[in-house]
Amino acid sequence: MNKKMMMVAVLVALSVSAGAEAAVITQWNFNSNPADAATGTGSTSPSIGSGAASLLGTTATFASGDASGGSSDPATGDDSGWNTSGYAAQGAGNKTRGTQYLVSTVGFDNIQISYDLRHSNTSSKYEQVQYTTDGSSWTDFSLFSGATGDTWFNGRSVDLSSIAGVANNANFGFRVLAAFAPATSAYAASSPTGTYGTAGTWRFDMVTVSGTAVAAVPVPGAVWLFGSALLGFLGVRRNA
Repeated sequence: MNKKMMMVAVLVALSVSAGAEAAVITQWNFNSNPADAATGTGSTSPSIGSGAASLLGTTATFASGDASGGSSDPATGDDSGWNTSGYAAQGAGNKTRGTQYLVSTVGFDNIQISYDLRHSNTSSKYEQVQYTTDGSSWTDFSLFSGATGDTWFNGRSVDLSSIAGVANNANFGFRVLAAFAPATSAYAASSPTGTYGTAGTWRFDMVTVSGTAVAAVPVPGAVWLFGSALLGFLGVRRNA
């Protein structure tokens, strides 16, 4: 390959790379489908993509995603959240109760997860995020603090791009679990003046797994650049 042809190849490759952007692989907004204008109903089927959402030792209903300041879901009137309760007794079941999400990341790398979570006053202040690469063993990753009760903490974000085995994996999953306060053997309540209780609730919304497609699709600019560069190259050859 001569220098001119090499330049064309490099320019096209750069243009294709520039067009690679993060894409939503799977997302749960927990809204009814079709919409029914009722936040007390909803769905645990993904609103985008495919995957499985399940409860770990908890119970759940659907409740408003607009209440208490609201989640980041742009839907209004039909904005439901997955409202979980039935958490472990004080001093028991550390990192055993919460929610779990299984999503294939085949075809994607640079995996990121995000979610909105409303803490009630008596819910666990601390939430442990775990991930799996084999669908059975789980590893602690990020620990978040919901230091205010009756409040949505929107856009919780976890970057898993540096973790080997998370990308391009049919067995990827993550959990969000109630955890003891660090260096203790007890749960702390989200409200500074509250007391932790098993009836405290965590309400999830906009649970999202995103990543970058492994094989990026060329953007229109790449096609234009390739054509222009090729014509220029042919012109140079013709006049040589």
